[in-house]
Amino acid sequence: MNHPESARNRWGHLASVGAGASLALIILGGVVRITGSGMGCGDDWPLCNGELIPPLDLPTMIEYGHRLVALAVSVIVVLLALRAARASRSEGRGIDISVTGTWARLRRLSVLAVVLLVVQILLGAITVWLELPPASVILHLGTAMALLATLTIAASEALGPRRALVKDRASAIGLSSAVFAFVVVTAGGLVANMDAGYACLGFPACNGSWMPAGGNPLIHIHWGHRILAYLLVAWCLVLPFVMARARPGDPASRRVALLAMVVAVVQLAVGAAMVLSMLSGGLRVAHVGLGAVVFLVLVRLAWVARHPAARFPT
Repeated sequence: MNHPESARNRWGHLASVGAGASLALIILGGVVRITGSGMGCGDDWPLCNGELIPPLDLPTMIEYGHRLVALAVSVIVVLLALRAARASRSEGRGIDISVTGTWARLRRLSVLAVVLLVVQILLGAITVWLELPPASVILHLGTAMALLATLTIAASEALGPRRALVKDRASAIGLSSAVFAFVVVTAGGLVANMDAGYACLGFPACNGSWMPAGGNPLIHIHWGHRILAYLLVAWCLVLPFVMARARPGDPASRRVALLAMVVAVVQLAVGAAMVLSMLSGGLRVAHVGLGAVVFLVLVRLAWVARHPAARFPT
């Protein structure tokens, strides 16, 4: 028996809130790193400086706020999983799982979100206990991005009309674009956590050269991220035209691709201003947030391309 659409919509709205909270968590993680507040709660976890509610100086307040948002995301993910598990048992057998929005599909997404959440919590604890080693910080960011993608897809599945899945060139382009953005964002996290931000001065070249030399590996880490970012922006500039060619008659995919193009250009401008201002703290936070938004939009494009309003030849 099918559940009322209102129940599915409520679940989707909660998933949307979870995606928004996950985005806020990524941005707050950038604030923690940029302000040097990563040890604001000491090496205690889950307590903060040995207390459940510690005295709040600024570094402690920033780190503690980050943990509270993480707690909110955790509660939302658990609620989504419990609700989807209960509803999928009542949905009945014979449900076509190649159609979006079924409770069985939402349950699978919520289980994935729970798994990512557990990994994220463990990585967060390890990061604190080991006093912020770069490897665990990068893995922590990557898992947060994967959780953001999962909740974005879950919200899209629940709130969108039920549609059949389509595998074609357009859906492959959408998926590969999101994966590319994931790589670029995590590479940016590597630059930040290796303190490589000052290794490449000037913009758009690095230290006045398009092929920077030197034995400092931080230069190559920073320049590698920039090259990937330039390629992503260039790709986003042509993406609306590529999608239009790959999927004629699908305006929804082109609209999302246009949004990705706009956000990527804004991100490039913010990145340039950040470098030219010698890594202004506010611009660094904006750069972190916009990078996550570019990824989120491309994840949405991947979903829209995979679930078009009309059936296209595969």
